[in-house]
Amino acid sequence: MAQKRKSTLKASGALSMEEINHLTRKYRTARAKRNATILFFLIMVVAGTYMLITEHAYSKVYKAASYTKTSSDNNQYVAFHNGIIRYSRNGVTYLNHKNKELWIQSGQFKNPIIDVNKNVFAIADCGGNSVQIFDRKGLKGEFETTLPVEKISISNQGVISIILKNGNTPYIVTYDSSGNILVENEVSVSSLGYPTALDMSEDGTVLAVTYLDTGSGSLKSKVICYNFGEKGKNKTNHIVSQKEYDEEIMPEIYFMDKSNLVVVSDHSFIIYSGKDVPKKKKEVTLKQEIQSTFHTSKYIGFVLLKEDKTGYEVCLYNKAGKQVMCKDIKGEYSNVSMTGSEIIMYEGSRYCVITKTGVERINKDLGMNILSVIPSNGINKYWVMGTNELRVIYLVR
Repeated sequence: MAQKRKSTLKASGALSMEEINHLTRKYRTARAKRNATILFFLIMVVAGTYMLITEHAYSKVYKAASYTKTSSDNNQYVAFHNGIIRYSRNGVTYLNHKNKELWIQSGQFKNPIIDVNKNVFAIADCGGNSVQIFDRKGLKGEFETTLPVEKISISNQGVISIILKNGNTPYIVTYDSSGNILVENEVSVSSLGYPTALDMSEDGTVLAVTYLDTGSGSLKSKVICYNFGEKGKNKTNHIVSQKEYDEEIMPEIYFMDKSNLVVVSDHSFIIYSGKDVPKKKKEVTLKQEIQSTFHTSKYIGFVLLKEDKTGYEVCLYNKAGKQVMCKDIKGEYSNVSMTGSEIIMYEGSRYCVITKTGVERINKDLGMNILSVIPSNGINKYWVMGTNELRVIYLVR
């Protein structure tokens, strides 16, 4: 009878909980590192592809769709939310990016002016009395002013401030969307000057106004900020800050975001900071003559006449007032705006797009009288509105 061979392997004891936890942690760490590496490379590939597409120069335009206009030739267009506002003397239409009319609101405006915020916009009759306020669903409120409208600014809450003409005693009146008066200021031109520009903060709490004063025999501008909340409750006329600037004209003022305000003069721009009490933070002098201005929530932009007066350049500054881009441009453009990272310029039939890094993406004659250019959903896609046609175009190589 054969003897049974003994195994040479030693039975190993069961793993302790400490060893099991250690192995589990080791496995999870290795898996997390592997997943992070894969995710990093995927992000790099996607970012690289996006940069390649958006920072690339294109030479051709592909017309993907065309819509013949049957409405008034006096239409004007502005981007709003995910659609397009078409407005004229006869009212307002909201379009989607397939040219479908989402809603229509009639109106009577001899000289319509518009101010757009994130979720609401207002249209008023400059020189007249009609005011209409809208959101994405349509008409939010409408009313008539007692004096002629000169300029408007609407907050994201639907609160609107209006400069009303009244000879040497203009009014700045703030209304809710139904036309109820919230604050009314009679402007003393002899002491303050005449209001030249205004803008409301996003939440409707702060109103910033520039005034031009020539009463003392010398020219000076004033920047005054009103706070209609707690900070200005016990202040005279709700004024929380004011500053004078000698020998300067300030035709433009705007909030970049909740706490940054920009004032543009004839040869400089001034950055104010502070959500409730805006105060001067920095002034940047521009050596060249300002041709036009534009901005987003991140950038302050100018088209400037070159120092040798042989052409123009477009320059970008960040919120701190630091120049981040300056590029010579070919030709002259009276229509300039910025959406996201793109500066869009057009004049007559010519159309040009420059990125925030200074790459000229396209410079092309579209063969139509351009009224407006609005980026559409998707990369390299734009809406171009003309006198008799609406086009959907793509940039192609």
